Amino acid sequence: MPSAHRYDATVTWTGNHGTGTSAYRAYGRDHDITTDGRPTIPGSADPTYRGDTDRWNPEQLLVASLAQCHMLWYLHLCADAGVTVTHYTDHATGTMTAVDGTTRFTEVVLRPRVTVADPATVDTATRLHADAHAACYIANSVAFPVHHRPHVTT
Repeated sequence: MPSAHRYDATVTWTGNHGTGTSAYRAYGRDHDITTDGRPTIPGSADPTYRGDTDRWNPEQLLVASLAQCHMLWYLHLCADAGVTVTHYTDHATGTMTAVDGTTRFTEVVLRPRVTVADPATVDTATRLHADAHAACYIANSVAFPVHHRPHVTT
């Protein structure tokens, strides 16, 4: 039986322009995301909701978390299977739409582009994306589909 894992983060609002939340347009959405011993992540809302375009928003962080989790599992599985990955990049996208009057994610699509050292491992490398998807903790925790459309080359 696996043991429980705990993850801590502190979110501190930094957008008080002097009058707090006295009006919708009176405050900034800026905040800092911190945890012990790590660099601060500057956060904000999506620009649609008066956020700062120079800061990460929660929607981007969720998509990035899904892409990271998939990549880390994939690299692990490739190493175990004897597949040497020499390059990995993913242009992941998430879609939010209004469903029953509530805006929510309806899907995330991962598009990993992978280079492997040996042409004989391309099929195995492609197949391992399904295994990585099945193992990803984050993908197993969300209530919307996470699709993957990998492209593997040498």
